[in-house]
Amino acid sequence: MRRSDGSAGDADYGEIGRGYASYRSPEPSIAARIHEALGDATTVLNVGAGAGSYEPIDRRVTAVEPSASMREQRPKELSIAIDAVVENLPFPDAHFDASMTTFSIHQWSDIGTGLREMRRVTRGPVVILTCDPDLVQQFWLNEYAPQVLAAEARRYPQTKVIADILGPSTKAQIVPIPLNCRDGFNEAYYGRPEMFLQSDARLACSAWSFVDRETTSAYVKRLEEDLATGRWDARFGNLRSEAEYTGSLILAVSGH
Repeated sequence: MRRSDGSAGDADYGEIGRGYASYRSPEPSIAARIHEALGDATTVLNVGAGAGSYEPIDRRVTAVEPSASMREQRPKELSIAIDAVVENLPFPDAHFDASMTTFSIHQWSDIGTGLREMRRVTRGPVVILTCDPDLVQQFWLNEYAPQVLAAEARRYPQTKVIADILGPSTKAQIVPIPLNCRDGFNEAYYGRPEMFLQSDARLACSAWSFVDRETTSAYVKRLEEDLATGRWDARFGNLRSEAEYTGSLILAVSGH
């Protein structure tokens, strides 16, 4: 189902994506891993390209993004994104040297068809930044916002599912998250819990949109109280000085 602004997944980016680019800037250490995985590709397809995070600027990138509100937030120096969905890519077979998608696979209406389409149009590596659903709920936020992380875990595909579709060459590696991560997904705030008190920061993580306002308010109130009393710091305060966090973030790469 495509929504009013063209969003093709289960989240309506016409509603939640207006300030997305302000909170979801590319994190350099994560970008470096993605760009390394793309190898020596000259032409790259970026599926679910959003506002352009993680797109390499030293290659010819073709961006696909169904949401009008997200396309409008793309910086002027990036290519104009094509309005299309991953399940029906408008390109011939083996058209690109490599393809990539970051934080979008859980939005697809048909993961199997989408992955096969990416593989069809790509000669070389298919690179997917996603999260391992088996690890999502191990994050401390699960104790404050369990429905949010349950939504995340439910939406992300198993790594084995990705590998079974893309082929035996698919390898997945955990991606460490730096303390001052510029990309504001949930685990990026592992040592900065105050960020979850900001409504725009929460909405930049689509899983929050699946929880009603009353429940969200209760979650935020409890976290705010625990921060004020020092209860959060008594349990998790060591994370404020941890240089990196190893959570659910993974990079799956399928070769030829």
